[in-house]
Amino acid sequence: MSTFDTGHVFEAKKLSYDYPGGIAALKKLSFAIGAGELVALVGANGSGKSTLLKLMDGLIFPTGGELLALGQSLSENAFKSGEFRLDFRRRVGLVFQDADVQLFSPTVWDEVTFGPLQLGISKNEVVSRGQEVLQLLGLAHLKERPPYLLSGGEKKKVSLASVLSLHPQVLLLDEPTTGLDPWSQGNLIDFLLQWADKDKCLVFSTQDLDIVEEIASRVIIIGAEHNIVADGKPEDFLSDPDLLLRTNLVHEHSHRHKDLVHRHPHVHEHHHND
Repeated sequence: MSTFDTGHVFEAKKLSYDYPGGIAALKKLSFAIGAGELVALVGANGSGKSTLLKLMDGLIFPTGGELLALGQSLSENAFKSGEFRLDFRRRVGLVFQDADVQLFSPTVWDEVTFGPLQLGISKNEVVSRGQEVLQLLGLAHLKERPPYLLSGGEKKKVSLASVLSLHPQVLLLDEPTTGLDPWSQGNLIDFLLQWADKDKCLVFSTQDLDIVEEIASRVIIIGAEHNIVADGKPEDFLSDPDLLLRTNLVHEHSHRHKDLVHRHPHVHEHHHND
């Protein structure tokens, strides 16, 4: 299936999620995301970005409101349908921030072919997809290596390869540049820009405003109160220092220059799970 059957890839209607004990992670989010969009979910630590990506991947389900994906409300009941579950998992893939959470197979080859094997496609097609993603991400020389022996950056690439081997139309990335050196970050950005087209959808969480500027066609900013505080084009927000300060995407430090003390904004560069 090469195109989306519905007008929206995702549609949130007053979407909320509470963790056990009534701890709010997201509060009444409403948005719609269409095919061809490259959407950055931006917010400070603990704002709920990772939680939202898990909801969009159907790993957890709303405790309030509704989230639709591919025209279907995401719920436990929806995933009881084998047809919907298979179609959804084929078309939507999530790459976690922490690759160790995602990798479990004995070798890199087993990792990148595990997903296609679950789709019921031919063995030749599984092999073809595995070889394709290893070449694409420069991992062919690591084919027989156990994932636990890889570097952090290599694990990140294998995690991405294991999802790309499914040939998804929707790619969800949680803090994709965390743990990558500048060279690998540049390669990842180049790859994502080449991967994206009008029939695909990319949604990624980040605090790295540089990657937002380079990749995103749209930014959704989630505030400290776990609600959407801004939604629009990157250039509308990245040049607004007051908004960035209010949402903790930059912070001010005092600096001494000889006998004078000045305050300057600084971008956050440390990352933790939401």
